Amino acid sequence: MNYGFMKAEAISPDLKVGDCRYNCERIIEAMEEADRHDCQLIVFPELAVTGSTCSDLFLHQNLILAAEDALLEIAGASLDLNLVTVVGTPLVVGSKLYNCAAVISGGEILGIVPKTYVAAGKRWFAPAPQETSFLTLGDLPYEIPFGTDILFRCNQMPAFVLAAELGEDLWAPLPPSTYHALAGATVIANPAACHEAAGRLEYRQNLVTSQSGRLICGYVHSNAGPGESSTDLTFSGSNMIAENNEMLDEAEPFGAGYIGAMIDVDLLLSERIKNGTFEPLPGSEDDYIEVCFDLEPVDNDLPDGAISPEPFIPDEEEDQKSEAELILNIQASGLVKRMSHTYSKTAVIGISGGLDSCLALLVAVRAMKKMNRPASDIYAVTMPCFGTSKRTRSNAEILCEELGVKFEEINIKDTVLQHFKDIGHNPEQLDVTFENAQARVRTLVLMDKANQLNGLVIGTGDLSELALGWATYNGDHMSMYGVNGGVPKTLVRHLVRHEAELALEEGKQVLADCLIDILETPVSPELLPTKETGEIAQETESIIGPYEIHDFYIYYILRYGFGPKKVFRLAQSAFAGKYSDEVLIYWLRNFYRRFFMQQFKRSCLPDGPKVGTISLSPRGDWSMPSDALNTVWMKDVEDLEKEYL
Repeated sequence: MNYGFMKAEAISPDLKVGDCRYNCERIIEAMEEADRHDCQLIVFPELAVTGSTCSDLFLHQNLILAAEDALLEIAGASLDLNLVTVVGTPLVVGSKLYNCAAVISGGEILGIVPKTYVAAGKRWFAPAPQETSFLTLGDLPYEIPFGTDILFRCNQMPAFVLAAELGEDLWAPLPPSTYHALAGATVIANPAACHEAAGRLEYRQNLVTSQSGRLICGYVHSNAGPGESSTDLTFSGSNMIAENNEMLDEAEPFGAGYIGAMIDVDLLLSERIKNGTFEPLPGSEDDYIEVCFDLEPVDNDLPDGAISPEPFIPDEEEDQKSEAELILNIQASGLVKRMSHTYSKTAVIGISGGLDSCLALLVAVRAMKKMNRPASDIYAVTMPCFGTSKRTRSNAEILCEELGVKFEEINIKDTVLQHFKDIGHNPEQLDVTFENAQARVRTLVLMDKANQLNGLVIGTGDLSELALGWATYNGDHMSMYGVNGGVPKTLVRHLVRHEAELALEEGKQVLADCLIDILETPVSPELLPTKETGEIAQETESIIGPYEIHDFYIYYILRYGFGPKKVFRLAQSAFAGKYSDEVLIYWLRNFYRRFFMQQFKRSCLPDGPKVGTISLSPRGDWSMPSDALNTVWMKDVEDLEKEYL
């Protein structure tokens, strides 16, 4: 197994209605092929052994006995295959016929799960019994659990816990999978035979994705294919695999009927631990039977590009636009509340011509619109010093002019030099004191201006800077409301780009050009003297690393609690062809070093709006001892260095 990834497939073979021998051969062929490419779970459609449209033929002994023989043969064929198979079959138990899902692995039938809701097939099939029992089949020397309350756990990957429901069980107000998930199942297999009709495909898509999200599970839905179409019903093999409200793969209707995807069971378990609602219903703990099975570890390599390199940004363009608007409105609404509550007359912002202060200013303008106040109630201050470039100074002024905010320049060079003199620091010594003194003087100016103007200082620092500790303590680290505190740098870029596109749509060419130039300007605190050409001499990403890498690490480390080895493996897939293993590991080490060392700065952050699933606010979102050691995590990084470098 590879860091909690389990490969699942849903297959609709070319079956023939009523021909159990033919169907058995096709199922075994598909199992063997799945095993060859390291699949660990394969799910076949409902009643795949017989075909789902046998109707009254289900009541004939010949078909039922042939189905049982086929099931035993499929079980035998699984002996040397390293996977779990879920296949639909009819089965007589006692004096009743049931529509079942048989779970098979290692040459054995691990359990048989009957369908709970059989409204469409009640002419032939009985609904699942209330209690789980045991039965024998053929000459098998063991008893098989029979019932709905069965969990199948992989010994080598304990987070992989499988359960099954069938077809329209998912359509019920309270599907069996809900109980399965509360009892511990992380993956739900659904062998189905849902015929096609206008609107049904979209409905199933919604059901599968939403159920995987509600239950925080992997959901493998295998639907009957065209070979089972008969009389009045047509089937399309529209298979689906979803994980935690995301469709991982989906078969084209009336196509090949094969799909496969990696399900991250470690991610699912991590999400459930955070969620805190996954507990069995009272009295149900004793109802479930747990059956364990073995799978040999498989190195399920993630294909290059399987993981998005920008996890904070949606993949679809429409989603990107709607989410950008939502986040900007969250930021602006939070600022509206703070200004209204404090009766502030002015929003005071230090404007540098860089990305973060640009976004903060755009948010403040939106906030003023929400309060029906003019943009001129915003007071933007640029405070040039030793490292201020002509480019950023010019962009700051153009931005403020185009947005209609008040703009003032306060040169702090003399103040900083006097401060150096007061503390006995040589201004030729370009060290941390030289840099941080400028940041603290700027904050002093902003705070005092806010007092003069009966306003609030609006913080500009973003989530990425907070995670890396890239902020001057009691300098840009401090404000009266930090609108960007929940926004990582890659998302800052996305939001500013969104505002540039809106400016273009509104015919504001100068504003759009300015925003685009800000996006293209290297990120810099501008605390070291500029080059002789007047260009920026200090580029942040050459010092602390590319923000796109760090934001990727932030997402998977803080969102899911993944360790260095898994985060690195995900990064390998996401940044394949762009960053080498050496670069990824170097900045991973750097991230863990800075993240643990700089927690004390995050323990006293100003208020700011939470805009996504990750926040570093000490007021409930992120609680961490300021002096915790990173020893455990660094051990994994060292192991990676030994393996890859």
